[in-house]
Amino acid sequence: MKIRIKGNTVRYRLTKSEVETLAQTGYYKEETPFVGKTFMYAIKADPDTPELNVDFVNDTITMYLNEHKAVAWANNEIIGYNLEIKMAKGTTLSLLLEKDFVCMDNRAEDQSDNYPNPKLENNT
Repeated sequence: MKIRIKGNTVRYRLTKSEVETLAQTGYYKEETPFVGKTFMYAIKADPDTPELNVDFVNDTITMYLNEHKAVAWANNEIIGYNLEIKMAKGTTLSLLLEKDFVCMDNRAEDQSDNYPNPKLENNT
């Protein structure tokens, strides 16, 4: 799972096996250790979440995806989910949860567990 944070936008990208783990167990987590602390980010299936939500507790960003959507996501063509949350002082927190596609440019990283990129498939 990749996380990207820019300003008030938090985006997770999950590989095929990570989406499957979420569908099967209802949870997936990554950790990044720092000196004295560990930063964690997770995705959790939740029956009480209408679609998508988030919290930040104990050095962990947890996105919540509706449980039925999380189970179905591994076997459907839905690319992802998004939500904008109105915050204090007129700001907005944007959440994006997406399937991780193979990059269009050549990357040195292993992308064997990524979803096929529809843009690449149309050009072949």
